[in-house]
Amino acid sequence: MYLSDQQVAKRYGVSRPTVWRWSSEGRLPKPIRLSPGCTRWRLAVLEEFEAKIENVK
Repeated sequence: MYLSDQQVAKRYGVSRPTVWRWSSEGRLPKPIRLSPGCTRWRLAVLEEFEAKIENVK
């Protein structure tokens, strides 16, 4: 399953620009480009990322 920037923003309770900024800063996994104008984040990758963060806390 793939999530749009809007869905990722909703998941983390932030704005869409924040999602893109976090991604460029390495605070979120990089999205993948499915086609021109269609960039998404894989849900499984986000869940793995979240699990790693939880293990650090």
